[in-house]
This record gives sequence, C-alpha cells and structure tokens, in this order.
Amino acid sequence: MSGGVSAWRVVSWVVLGLVLGLSGGGSALKICTFNIQSFGEKKIEKPEVVDVIVDLIARCDIMLVMEIKDLSGKAFPQLMAQLNSDYSSRKNEYNYVISDRLGRKSYKEQYAFIYRQRLVSVKEVYQYPDIQPGDEDAFSREPFIVWFSSPKTAVQDFVIIPIHTTPDTSVREINELYDVFQDVKQRWTSENVIIMGDFNADCGYVPKKQWSSIRLRSDSSFLWLTGDTIDTTVKESTDCAYDRVVLHGDKMIQAVNPTSLDVFDFRLAFGLTELQALAVSDHYPVCITVKAAPRKGGRGG
Repeated sequence: MSGGVSAWRVVSWVVLGLVLGLSGGGSALKICTFNIQSFGEKKIEKPEVVDVIVDLIARCDIMLVMEIKDLSGKAFPQLMAQLNSDYSSRKNEYNYVISDRLGRKSYKEQYAFIYRQRLVSVKEVYQYPDIQPGDEDAFSREPFIVWFSSPKTAVQDFVIIPIHTTPDTSVREINELYDVFQDVKQRWTSENVIIMGDFNADCGYVPKKQWSSIRLRSDSSFLWLTGDTIDTTVKESTDCAYDRVVLHGDKMIQAVNPTSLDVFDFRLAFGLTELQALAVSDHYPVCITVKAAPRKGGRGG
C-alpha cells in the first residue's frame, strides 16, 4: 500500500514547491477537516496506515483532526514526528495545537489543528466553556477554537470552530454552534469564521424537517459550502454528508471559491481496497482553498 502513496507524495511536493515559487508574495491555503477515526496507540503501530495519514496531512496547510483517542499522549506526537521527518528544513514544517481530552464520563476525544507554520501562525486559542445558563453541557465534545494569522492569503486572519457531534444529538449540537459563534464574536475581533468538522449531518441523524430549526442553517449570513448530497464516507454501502464546512463573514466568503471544495477520495487516489481504506478511517478529508493575497504592485512591493 505504501509504495504508490510514496510516489504520489513526491509528485505532490514538487507541485507544491512550484506553486509556492510562482505565487510571489501571496500563497493559497488549503484547509482540511478529517475525522481520523479512533486514532491512538493501535493505529500508530500500523506503518501502512500511518503512511497514508501522513500523506493526507501533507496535502493540506491546515488540517483539523478529530477523534484522537490517545490515552497515553504518545501517539499523536509520534505522528507529528513522522510528518516532519519527511522535510529537510531544520525548522519543523508543521506545528500543532491540541485540546484537552473532551467528553462525558470515561469516553474522551481530542481535537487538533496541524498547520504549516511558514504560512500561518496561531494568534489565540480557547476552549468553549459550554456553560450557557439554561443550556449547559450542550456539546459532547465542546469546540476547541483557534484564531489563525494568515499573512499570505486574501484574508489576513480567520477563526476555525471545530465540531465532532454525537450522532444522536447532532441537531442540538449543530444548532448550538450558533451560540459558539456569538461567543467568539464577543471574545475576538476577527470577522472571518470557518465552522467545520464531523457534523453527523445526514443519514437520519438530521431529518430534513429539522433543518429549518437550526440557526446556523436558517441564518443566511452563513454559507454552507458542503451540500446535503455529497458523500464524505469511505464505505461503499453508505452515502452520507456527515462532514461539513460553513463560512461566515463577507471577506471570508469572497476568499474561498466554492469550487475549491474537495472531498478527497484517498481510496481511489492511492489505489486502496475498501478494507485498506477503512483501516485509515471511515471518513474522507474535506478541504477548501483560501485564495492567495493579491500581488502588490510596483517594484519591490
């Protein structure tokens, strides 16, 4: 499995280098969301699986990773070490921020943002407190929110609100994301917001009649880049638009071409069987591209 993946990796890095070299002062930014499915000590011990995960991350400049179940706290740093080992620069190509272990009772997960630090940096992070009076503990895994500085793109900064809902309460959790958005507006000055993650927003978990009651959907200031008919799942027997990307803010919306939305079918791209692909995850990564900052006019601009 890893042979074809490695060849693809070399080609992708050459293309990336050419793109960056031709882009002048600006650089487009690929932002991805990926439910990595139960990532922990067992998965990190499977080299053929880790190779694919590393290649998926390397396609992106920022990747939101969900469903990290790394009880020992060792598996995710190992993944980052392998990712950065593929680059010859002295400074690590990628850095990351990661949440505490989140969840009710004994079941816990973490969110992480992996980012290419020569293109973006982290301005601030905060863990949504989920203590709104009368509506406490709305989230199974409350959002871990990151404000990025992105000097090379059409928007100079943006906030990403991640979410991995519990299927049975996805309607409530998606609706509550509106309150998270309002909380972000109170704390930070950025007008550019991306809400992304595994919404579990299809296949019975969000009935069609419920969409009108979800504020994030009924408020026209939010742009849902992902439609209800896409399939973000690996299994041939499923066809579900679980993973979503939502934008807010005029500049943010203008900075993302809707046609850049990419559900990356790594099974097809890497020539994997369904079983091999499912060993990686039961979700495909979903990506968008933020446009590069316009070239500055004049010599030395």
